[in-house]
Amino acid sequence: MSRLLSKPLAVGCALTVGAALALAGCQRGSDAASGPTSAAATAAGACTDVIASSKAAVDKASAADAKWDGPTTGPKAASGKTIVYVAQSMQNPGVAGVETGLKDAAAAIGWTLKTIDGQGTPAGIQNAFNQALTLKPDGIIIGGFDPNSTADQVKQANAANIPLVGWQSLATPGPSDSPKLFSNVTTKVEDVAKISADYVIAKSNGTAGVVIFTDSSIPFAEGKSQMIQKQLQTCSSVNVLKYSNIPLADVASRMPTETSALLSSLGDKWTYSVAINDVYFENATAAFRQAGKTNETAPQNVGAGDGDAAALTRIRTGDFQAATVPSPLRSEGWQIVDELNRAFAGEKASGYVPQIHVSTKENATADNFWDPVGYQDAYKAIWGK
Repeated sequence: MSRLLSKPLAVGCALTVGAALALAGCQRGSDAASGPTSAAATAAGACTDVIASSKAAVDKASAADAKWDGPTTGPKAASGKTIVYVAQSMQNPGVAGVETGLKDAAAAIGWTLKTIDGQGTPAGIQNAFNQALTLKPDGIIIGGFDPNSTADQVKQANAANIPLVGWQSLATPGPSDSPKLFSNVTTKVEDVAKISADYVIAKSNGTAGVVIFTDSSIPFAEGKSQMIQKQLQTCSSVNVLKYSNIPLADVASRMPTETSALLSSLGDKWTYSVAINDVYFENATAAFRQAGKTNETAPQNVGAGDGDAAALTRIRTGDFQAATVPSPLRSEGWQIVDELNRAFAGEKASGYVPQIHVSTKENATADNFWDPVGYQDAYKAIWGK
């Protein structure tokens, strides 16, 4: 998940995003039933249809060896282009994973790629964008931050007719008129949020006690976590215990302490977690071990993006993460290059939206990436390479 820079939003029982959403940690899907009725029986009676539909959705999204369903036609490769990747932070695994795809795609199409690290701060990102403009490249990639936070630089690029392509820079995929981007490459956040929540509902049979981890300073992330909560609340027996706001830049320093505190305060009620980015769980593992938890007795942790290599390793080896909804980071890097090639040719954006997938221990592969099969060959064929 990218870090979109914007004014921080307050997080707590008073925060609302739209009138329909009340924050987790302040309410649950329904009041807890008292008496001897088991949680499983309560869930079965409370949201049988929701559980069934969640299981069907997860089964479909977990299919292995998903085939490439993206574009197969487009302009031949433009020659001799230089593109710059302005990265929100190369410490963000998703941002770094996309760079892997960009490097491979640039080599395949015969372009020069330069990466400038914004180091995760507003000033750093603005400085990185300024450096990119100074290079006078043919195209610029907005890697995981809100282009509105660099509005002056975006206007300069637009005025210089330098096409801009975003990666998770806006909430919706495709072209944008304001801010002016040729295209924004991302999965649909609502689909990622829904399948993350569906996984929790399905695997817990509607009995989960959930903590949601988010970064409320990022509109994209805050919107995703609110959607996750809303979908969890479609099953009235699921209990959202806490809505924890930890900025991505602070995850390494704060997540160990937060994890320990939640284990102490929530105890066995905490059975599942959903985070807007897998990096939260990377920084929680030590706290789980110190508390004497095993992969089986700790909360089952689900990442709503980005499915980086470290997350897939944790899932594959059973290291305190059960699942993730991975962005196909490498193929998204190739898509970004293809979108720029379309811009250089004066054609429209491809309109492609990457497909949704759930990675689990049962389907994670040893290379610790997930991408649909055949995307490289498809793009090379388009480019005439």
